[in-house]
Amino acid sequence: MTERKKRFDLLVLDELRKMNEKLDEIVKVDEEILRQIHGDRKFTEEPIKFKGALDVMTLLSLPDNLRKTAMVMCKLGEATAPDIARETGRERAVESDLLNQLTRMGHLYKKRKGRKVYFTLK
Repeated sequence: MTERKKRFDLLVLDELRKMNEKLDEIVKVDEEILRQIHGDRKFTEEPIKFKGALDVMTLLSLPDNLRKTAMVMCKLGEATAPDIARETGRERAVESDLLNQLTRMGHLYKKRKGRKVYFTLK
């Protein structure tokens, strides 16, 4: 085997190792998302029924603050900023901003009913 081929093989092995580490990180994040959605329940129990859902890759691509809001939206289906704030423990104004960001990103619909603004999943 030539020296060049050996170096190439070592580079490929190193890249594969890095990819494997990244996949392990993704699995840990995925498990954390499932734990946040389902709590500490065993998965043999009846899962929580969602009114709508974003796919896992979309949730993973969101920053933590948006992900938390999006996961509560998946649970509730339709909600106002105060509804989300009660679930997340954050201020209503913060949740309103995050919900509007998710709307601009194309993940939510926004509609007004009287004085209240309701957000729903697309």
